[in-house]
Amino acid sequence: MLKIYLDNCCYNRPYDDQSQIRISLETQAKLYIQGLIKDKQIELVTSYMFDYENGKNKLGKRKQVIAEFMESNESYYVGSERDTIRRLEVDR
Repeated sequence: MLKIYLDNCCYNRPYDDQSQIRISLETQAKLYIQGLIKDKQIELVTSYMFDYENGKNKLGKRKQVIAEFMESNESYYVGSERDTIRRLEVDR
């Protein structure tokens, strides 16, 4: 199955000004991919670096929504130690 890693910018794109066509298209693509993840058609990979970056988000509600999506849908987690990858339970 295809595994995908999205950086923090992807998760924040829907909160950006959608009046620019490029931003709107990137948002639509991200939301489509997010739907594939929720439907378990592709597997989401997350990492300690993503947790760190999202933790720095000063907008509390946005940070919380992103963290909840990650926790609910991640299939693999890349840890801070070299070559540390753990497979998470698929059936949550």
